[in-house]
Amino acid sequence: MKVILVNGSPHEKGCTYTALDEVAKTLREEGVEAVHFWIGNQAVRGCIGCCRCDDLHRCVFDDDKVNEFLKLAGDCDGFVFGSPVHWAAAGGAITSFMDRAFYAGQRREDMPFYLKPAAAVVSARRAGTTATYDQLNKYFGLMQMPIISSQYWNMVHGHCPDDVRQDAEGLQTMRTLARNMAFFLKCKETALQNGVSLPKREEQIYTNFIR
Repeated sequence: MKVILVNGSPHEKGCTYTALDEVAKTLREEGVEAVHFWIGNQAVRGCIGCCRCDDLHRCVFDDDKVNEFLKLAGDCDGFVFGSPVHWAAAGGAITSFMDRAFYAGQRREDMPFYLKPAAAVVSARRAGTTATYDQLNKYFGLMQMPIISSQYWNMVHGHCPDDVRQDAEGLQTMRTLARNMAFFLKCKETALQNGVSLPKREEQIYTNFIR
C-alpha cells in the first residue's frame, strides 16, 4: 500500500511539509509506504478548459508537475494534499495543480482517484484554515474519494517549521489522520481480497439548469 503526500507550498521544507512529514512517519509505522511529492515553486498553469485531456488522458501542458504526478497517481492507494493558507484559501499553485490533475485524471483509463481515500492538510500562521480545508475536500467529494478525517480538522499552526513542531495538538491530529488512513486502506484491501466488489458504475449523466 502506498500513499502520496502532495506538498502544495512554495517552500519545500516549510510548515506544510512538517505537517505532511508527521503523517508520513506514522503511515510508515503502520506499514504503509509514504512518498512526498512537492509541486515546486515555479509557475503552475491554470486549467484553460481546452478538454484536450479527453483524448490525451493527461493534461495538454507539460511544463509543470501535473502530468508527472498523474503518472504516479495510478500506482498509489491513497492521497494527502497539503496547502498553506493564502488569503483565507488554498495557495494559487496547489489550486491550479489540483484543478488540472483531477480534471485530466478522471479521463484516464486507470482511474487514478476512484474510491481511493484522500485527506487535506492545512497549515497557517493563525486563521483561514477551515475555509481552506473545506475548499480542498470538495475535490475529493467530486471524485468519489472517501475523505479521511482525524480527531480535529487536519491543520497545524505556526509561522515556521519550529513553531509547527511545538503545536502538540496539531501534530497529534496528523498522527491520528495517518492511522485512520492506514486503517481504511487495510479494510479496503481485506474487503477486495474477500470478494467484496467495487460498486456498480453507471455512465455519468451531465445536465445543466437550462435543459
